[in-house]
Amino acid sequence: MGFMGAGKSTLAKRLANKINYKFIDLDKYIEDYTGNSISHLFANGGEINFRKIESECLGKAIQLSNNLVISVGGGTPCFNKNMDLINKNSTSIYLRVNEGMLFSRLQNSKSGRPLIANKSDDELKLIIKELLAERETFYNQSQIIIDAKNISVEDIIKQLDLK
Repeated sequence: MGFMGAGKSTLAKRLANKINYKFIDLDKYIEDYTGNSISHLFANGGEINFRKIESECLGKAIQLSNNLVISVGGGTPCFNKNMDLINKNSTSIYLRVNEGMLFSRLQNSKSGRPLIANKSDDELKLIIKELLAERETFYNQSQIIIDAKNISVEDIIKQLDLK
C-alpha cells in the first residue's frame, strides 16, 4: 500500500513473480468485477459508492489465496475499516515516498486517476500534501514500512526476509 504513484503495482507484481505468488491489482480487480473503469465508477456513483465496491472487492480478493500479493489503491486502507481487514488477514507493507517524488511521478500521469485528473501543478501539490497527511495515519498502521524512494524488488525481499 501507499500513495498513488508510490510504485505499488509495479513492485507488487515483481515481488509476486519473484516469490511465485499470484498478483492482484485491486483497481483492475474492481474494474473486472464491475465491468467499469475506476474513473467511471467515481464519476457515476461518487466516491462513497466506489469505496463500498472497493471494500467488497478487497474482502473477496483476500479470500482467494494465501499465496497472493495484492496492490491496493492509495485510498483503500483509509475507508470502511479496510486497514483492519488487511492487517488481520495479511502482512501489510507501506511503500513510503515523499511529496516531492510523488509530485514528479504523478505530474505526467494524471489521466486515469480520478482524484487528480485535470488538476494544475499547484493543485496537484496541494492534493498530495493534504491527502498524504490524511492517509499516513492509516499507512503507518502497516506491519512493515519501506522507504520506497529507490528500492528494488531484491531489496524488498531482503527486508521482508523472504527466500
